[in-house]
Amino acid sequence: MVRLKDLTAGYGKRPVIQGVTLEFAPGKVTVLSGPNGSGKSTLLKAALGLLPLLSGEVLYDDVDIRHLKRRQIARKAAFLTQSRNTPSIQALPMVLHGRFPWLTYPRHYDRKDYAMARHAMEATDTLRHETANVSHLSGGERQGVYLAMALAQDTLTLFMDEPAAWLDINHQLRMMQTAHALAESGKAVVLVLHDIPLALREADRIAVLKEGRLLSFDTPDAVYRSGILEQVFDVGLHRADTPHGPQYYCTPKER
Repeated sequence: MVRLKDLTAGYGKRPVIQGVTLEFAPGKVTVLSGPNGSGKSTLLKAALGLLPLLSGEVLYDDVDIRHLKRRQIARKAAFLTQSRNTPSIQALPMVLHGRFPWLTYPRHYDRKDYAMARHAMEATDTLRHETANVSHLSGGERQGVYLAMALAQDTLTLFMDEPAAWLDINHQLRMMQTAHALAESGKAVVLVLHDIPLALREADRIAVLKEGRLLSFDTPDAVYRSGILEQVFDVGLHRADTPHGPQYYCTPKER
């Protein structure tokens, strides 16, 4: 369990997120939503110890993150970043990088590491690309390899910053299927999403941020009914009941 308690963090002494309290529970897909500049990515970095805390706490199983070493944090939470370089490397060796927190120096992979890497690639439908150069793969295929690298890290919490960005609809749906499968296996899955209908349809819980403050943290239905998403994004938000469950769509707000 990862819990944020009255968390304030930012860059230097300038706070970007202020007084945020929420938790990322195992078995749940939690979506962070909010306009550009609302502090979503900053929150993820603070939760991972990549930014110093100005006040408040980040707790991993009730242990303050400031008492954990980088390797200990990396064994508890993996991070799929929004911006990544694309190295000239085969996919399987790339995914094996996810095993680094579990290796001692000098790094030597054993059978377990290879098994974990290939299992992660099977889960993300990328095992067929294990000998392909990552730089030669499509955007969706590369995203799958990076996700496999995060899964190979074998943590109970997975943070993903805009994992659906630049993906076509098929890869978006596959990504969300993987997120739910991971949650069903007992992991806490945390995603930053800008796609409001996708978040409402797929999340178990939604945290809505604006200007660094947490405005709502509730179920998709409760968040939709509250109207908070319409306020922070300045759009009309609508729901239609279908045989496949509720579907959401946005329209320009009437002036």
